[in-house]
Amino acid sequence: MTAEEKRVYFLLKVVIYNYHGIDQREQHDLEESSRQMDAQAELDWATQFVAKDYITAFDRAREYLSVPVGDYPKPKRLELIDMIWKANNLKGYVTEMEATAMMRLAKDWSVEKEMMELVLR
Repeated sequence: MTAEEKRVYFLLKVVIYNYHGIDQREQHDLEESSRQMDAQAELDWATQFVAKDYITAFDRAREYLSVPVGDYPKPKRLELIDMIWKANNLKGYVTEMEATAMMRLAKDWSVEKEMMELVLR
């Protein structure tokens, strides 16, 4: 995985986790993922990106992600949506606000229908 792909991965997780405030399980997931991927710098970057302004973090992330993710093949875009859905479900549920945010990303990336199919499984 390239450094850019790691940034995308961690930005998605950090932004979605921050919708309700990162809990201990999610923080552990971020730290463990960072260790496994040798990506502490990318996790730090994503955390700082969100911390600049929590209120606008999601919209800024959507804008930032439109460039690299827009060029990914459709299966890769869907894989990213599936990854954040599963990661966010660590707590046993996904809130309506989080689901809406993921649907907005799926729509941005033209994988909305496919995401719905994943969710319904």
